[in-house]
Amino acid sequence: MRTERKLTRLDRVFARLDREPERPAHIDVPRMTRHRIVLFASTLAFYVAIVWAVVITSWLVRLDWQVMFFRPYQQWAEIHAFIDYYVVLGQRGPTAVMIAAWLGWRSWRQHTLRPLLALGVSLLLLNVTVGAAKLGMGRLGPHYATTVGSNEMWLDGDIFPSGHTANAVVTWGILAYLASTPRARRWLSALSAVTSLGVGLSTVYLGTHWLSDVLLGWAAGLLILLALPWFEPLIARSEAWIFDLRDRWRERRTGTVIVPVAPVEAPVPLKPCPVSAEGEAAAREVAPAARSPRATAHPPVYLAPGPHTARAERTPVTPAGSRRPPHTDRVPRGTAQTARPLTGG
Repeated sequence: MRTERKLTRLDRVFARLDREPERPAHIDVPRMTRHRIVLFASTLAFYVAIVWAVVITSWLVRLDWQVMFFRPYQQWAEIHAFIDYYVVLGQRGPTAVMIAAWLGWRSWRQHTLRPLLALGVSLLLLNVTVGAAKLGMGRLGPHYATTVGSNEMWLDGDIFPSGHTANAVVTWGILAYLASTPRARRWLSALSAVTSLGVGLSTVYLGTHWLSDVLLGWAAGLLILLALPWFEPLIARSEAWIFDLRDRWRERRTGTVIVPVAPVEAPVPLKPCPVSAEGEAAAREVAPAARSPRATAHPPVYLAPGPHTARAERTPVTPAGSRRPPHTDRVPRGTAQTARPLTGG
């Protein structure tokens, strides 16, 4: 008795993805257009300008100190509890879990791994670029400032740029980047912009970041979103590699080899060969017999020489001997039977 192998949860997931191996036609992949390149260059220039303004201790640093001395958390103390909860929208752990759950459902419905891979690439770029900038510039936050009016740079801090702000821009902006329609992309872009703006201002309200930290965090997150189209070929190759790895794992598990079916080529027409007049005459004589279905279905019958009669005119032939065992009451065929004696009176 043959029993089928019970599918595991991973097999069911990949079976769901195999129902539609290609990306749906209505989902377009963003490309690095000229407009996007201009925005990327402008944001990069803004990023460099903020860093330079802080390094030279310009008016922006004086504004940072003025906001810090204003102490917004004391001026509007009634919203402090709400801000404590709202700023969680910029923390990397909770937001990554929420966005990953949503994009995982999108991957399940659209039968592609691109949403999850795009999220992974964006978070990797965020950790590398923002982390390197934080450790490289080493700026101290408002609560740890040492000298009034200084930029607090290169003092082993990790506050510049704002990680909460950059994370809010990337994690909520990736929803707009992966939107299926232009209308959804516009609405999600506005929603992510408002959310990240609120997260940045919340950190300034709580006194955990300078205002210039928030400005640089917005620029850092926007640079990552604008640069994602350059990584789309890498995302596509990673998706193909994952499915290829899945196929090899299935081969080792089941012992069957998955061979791709080669396309069937159309037959090549043969060129007619020149035939002589004698060959054409012989072909005409053979053609009627070849077209007859009876001639092709059965081989020819060879009869003995001599005149042949119809089956009805033939006389029956009795075999010389009988195959039945001898019996006293039986007589051979062709002999006259004698009357049997009658018994009784």
